Amino acid sequence: MGNVLLWPRVIRIPTTDHREGLYAALSDPIEGLYTTNASAPLQQRAGLRNYYDWGLYGYCAYVNSSAGTCSNMTAANRFEPYKILTSDMLGNYSSFTDYIITSSTFIDSPYLGNFTNGAYYLLLIGTICAALALLCGILKHPFAFLLSTAFAIIGSAMLLIGATIWTVIIKKTESINGFIVGNASDPSPLGITVSMGNAIYLAWAAFATLLASILPYMISCCTFRG
Repeated sequence: MGNVLLWPRVIRIPTTDHREGLYAALSDPIEGLYTTNASAPLQQRAGLRNYYDWGLYGYCAYVNSSAGTCSNMTAANRFEPYKILTSDMLGNYSSFTDYIITSSTFIDSPYLGNFTNGAYYLLLIGTICAALALLCGILKHPFAFLLSTAFAIIGSAMLLIGATIWTVIIKKTESINGFIVGNASDPSPLGITVSMGNAIYLAWAAFATLLASILPYMISCCTFRG
């Protein structure tokens, strides 16, 4: 597909050091783990990419900082990183990775998928409520300001819960960052890391902004005499 950009990004997962992690765990040369073809199909065991970026509607996989391909963009996309990564690996390497990672939230695809699926709808409802609050406020009528207040309260609650779920999910999946393999005398990181993207900060900023709008809407509802 060539140069692609996923924005806003919820999560980035670099896998550039996973070759070294597998080597430390297996003590065998690791060949064919990655692909250098930016247009290679996803989830077809065509080779691991160096970077994976997740958004609310899908994900993109990159062989370098910009060249890669993206999945189909769908509403309520489920965040299941381990399932995605291992489906890009050759069968033997996905089996080795399964053997190495025995317990971590990162590999619990049903848990991650269910919660992030629900968080999507909460953020969507919160966004719609924010838009409705703005539109009602433009009407400049006491009843419209009352509706704006109600929409702002509901939207703030939805954004708060949705952003909290995503933040907790990311913090839990970050446990993979400290996963150590190899001999006790020569430990090595697994080479898969999770980092938070800008979309989470945008969600928290949206919550704070909408929350701050409640009091002005409420005051306008009680005092406006237009």
